Amino acid sequence: MNRVRLAGVGVAAVGVVGYVVGISVAYAGRAFSLTAIMVGFTLVAIARSSATGGET
Repeated sequence: MNRVRLAGVGVAAVGVVGYVVGISVAYAGRAFSLTAIMVGFTLVAIARSSATGGET
């Protein structure tokens, strides 16, 4: 597993945890959990496309 994919999975996991916590407890900045999820998925997609040579 390359570093970009690992970082993407980690960021997405942190975002999901933040979202779940944000459902039950209102805290400042909880909207950033959705941003973290989107960034994580984007990093995973970038890692996947670079692993296949960038061809779709």
